[in-house]
Amino acid sequence: MGHCSEIKEEIQKRIEQELPSLTALSDDLADHPEVSGAEYETAGKIVRLLADRGFRTQMPYAGLDTAFQAVYGGDSHRHKAAVLVEFDALPELGHACGHNLSAAISLLAGIALSGVQDALDCDIHLIGTPAEETEGAKCKMCDLGIFRGYDMAMMLHLYDQNLIYCTLNGLACMLYTFHGKSTHAGATPWEGQNALNAAQLMLHGIDCIRGCCTPDSRINSVIYKGGAAAGIIPEEAQVETWVRSPDFAYLEKLIERVDNCAKGGALMAECTYDRRFTADTYKNLRRNRTGEGVIQSVYQQLGLEINGDHGQLFGSSDIGNVSFECPAFHPTLQLVDRGVAIHTREFAAAVKGERAHRCVADGAKIIAYTIAELFSDEEKLRQMKAEFQGQ
Repeated sequence: MGHCSEIKEEIQKRIEQELPSLTALSDDLADHPEVSGAEYETAGKIVRLLADRGFRTQMPYAGLDTAFQAVYGGDSHRHKAAVLVEFDALPELGHACGHNLSAAISLLAGIALSGVQDALDCDIHLIGTPAEETEGAKCKMCDLGIFRGYDMAMMLHLYDQNLIYCTLNGLACMLYTFHGKSTHAGATPWEGQNALNAAQLMLHGIDCIRGCCTPDSRINSVIYKGGAAAGIIPEEAQVETWVRSPDFAYLEKLIERVDNCAKGGALMAECTYDRRFTADTYKNLRRNRTGEGVIQSVYQQLGLEINGDHGQLFGSSDIGNVSFECPAFHPTLQLVDRGVAIHTREFAAAVKGERAHRCVADGAKIIAYTIAELFSDEEKLRQMKAEFQGQ
């Protein structure tokens, strides 16, 4: 324990030293928000800051223009940990999800940890993961196998509660296009094949299966295209359907059931259809109770009350995919009063100021101290890995 205490003292000194620079960066990102996939200036600012701190940076990364990897030192230690950096904003609302703060927290933690890599025998990589709000860069990185080489990955999100872990819904987004045959609806309707009918029958089928799904699952649809004029039998119709479940295996089953509704609707209307995913599928977040126990201890050390409902659905995020590749952690830190929701103007108004800056310091300590405790304790590290491998 004495060894870890000394490491954390070094971490705290570096956090205090670097805090003004990172809070200034956070405020700058809040003032200049860039939406998902267009975070060019934001990513550039971050990479330049890391390069100034001695990190070797790579951007673009993983085939993504605004993704990056930053590595400090020789990258030759026995273990590797990824600290994830989110930095995209929302259209019109700016940083109403607090990603400016989340980015500053991860950067400050990574910089503070860079000086204790030898003591932990662990390389700390900062991974910039853009477009969390839309396409989910972490999904593409997981497809490339990027996170399989890490012992763990971690980031922190701002919220109206302090949570050790988040209950995340898996999310699949599908677009179904039905193909029929147009004809004059008044003169020769028998020569047509009504694509809109196929879409309607699909939606009716979904309504029927919804009553036989688990209460925590969600299926929502909209019709994008249903014909040009009432006097023409529609030859094409489109339905987008989003399916959610906090269990990935069940999510896959729901996708299959929705596919069957589309297949049945097309068959009854004598049409054909095709389906494509409009975004990468987000998985649920796998829990790792060994790591969560360490995180809870760190919150207690910092005097932060665990005051939230861990069973309440947080939403969907691409970090769930990472948790299927290595142990991944996504605690939250209270920025606003209870009841102030993320993705609101009220939340966006809170991402600057004294309380926000205090969150940068506390959040960086949560990440850095958690990694320090795990990698300075071989037994805890072994337990975390064994728990992940047994899932």
